[in-house]
Amino acid sequence: MADSKWNGLLVGLASGKLRGSPMRKAVGTRGVEARQPPAIENKMKIVIQRVKSASVTVDSELISSIGKGLLVFAGVGLEDTEKEADNMVNKVLKAKFWPDENGAQWKKNVQDIEGEVLCVSQFTLYGKMKKNKPDFRDAADAITARKLYDYFYNKMRDTYVADRVKDGVFQAMMEVELKNDGPVGVDYRSEDAAVTIEIDTNLPKKEPKTPKKEGDDSEEKKDDGDDSEARHVFEFKLPAELLA
Repeated sequence: MADSKWNGLLVGLASGKLRGSPMRKAVGTRGVEARQPPAIENKMKIVIQRVKSASVTVDSELISSIGKGLLVFAGVGLEDTEKEADNMVNKVLKAKFWPDENGAQWKKNVQDIEGEVLCVSQFTLYGKMKKNKPDFRDAADAITARKLYDYFYNKMRDTYVADRVKDGVFQAMMEVELKNDGPVGVDYRSEDAAVTIEIDTNLPKKEPKTPKKEGDDSEEKKDDGDDSEARHVFEFKLPAELLA
């Protein structure tokens, strides 16, 4: 997430522009600090291609084919969980890659056009070149990756229309053919949609000034009480769309 969007979220909290949101109701506007979680490199990656048709063949056997829709290459990273997979399914199905009836671009998603989705597992999305060779150490191991990829694929079927979501063959040497439409292609990396909000209830208090009595040179007493329990930390889960 860009720093400008993050700063905008904080400004919204402080200024009241997010009035009515569960977060603002919980924290108010005074004594609020928010910390953006550190970026994690090994998050789930997908590459989406808008296609007129696509197919997967293994050992000269046609496995799956689709017409108009999306070809999705998905890679599973070391830090991924079902939460990241859910986020990516949402990204794929809501991405607006098609024009509307009036020709206005980027208005409709694959559900709007009743298109199809072909999912293909691809661990090489995590490849980094080292001494002219690709290094895939940031990709999850085969057992973990298969479990999460299957979850991603089945979640896509359950969320959309099962008959319109197709699959390749996990861990196989596949021949992928596509007729790219545009071409149009984007890549996503899932991010943890969590923000830590620190609420400091130990704010300075303005004590009313009392006039000193004539001849009273004593200093005002300060409260040295223990305020260690006045600071609390809460974690709020934000919609992925807000942080994207």
